[in-house]
Amino acid sequence: MPLEPKSADFPRIRAALKFYMVCSVITGVMLLLLCTEMLLKYVWHLELFAFGPNGLLSFEPVVETPEGLESTGTGVNLSTGILIAHGWFYVVYLFSNFRLWSLMRWHFPRLLLLASGGIVPFLSFFLEARIAREVRGYLAEREADAAATRPQSESESVEAAQ
Repeated sequence: MPLEPKSADFPRIRAALKFYMVCSVITGVMLLLLCTEMLLKYVWHLELFAFGPNGLLSFEPVVETPEGLESTGTGVNLSTGILIAHGWFYVVYLFSNFRLWSLMRWHFPRLLLLASGGIVPFLSFFLEARIAREVRGYLAEREADAAATRPQSESESVEAAQ
């Protein structure tokens, strides 16, 4: 018999699901920004800068040197900011994955699938919808089963008392 979540954990599962859903969307958007930034840098040799001498936002060229690619822009390098933000938020996303996975008592490969949502573009959006539908359906089914068995038990105890 596989392990199943405890009924007492259902409110925690709902909270973990909401947290997972928010983290999944944010991580997916950050991953798409990261992919765009990588294309800009390595295909078109551009980086995005803010508050530089060329205006509020500007694309500055990246030049190839013997040591590698070197940025030529001045100001705040938003391309590097996107890299850092995605990296740190991916850690938060992994925490949300682990929390939901452990409360739902899923097998380990499911955790690996959830974690891959932060490294495969668009996967987090598909997983978010699928996992939310699956968890909500599971909780509704378990609560319906519990409600169906509860009235019988209560009516039996009333009949036994009479």
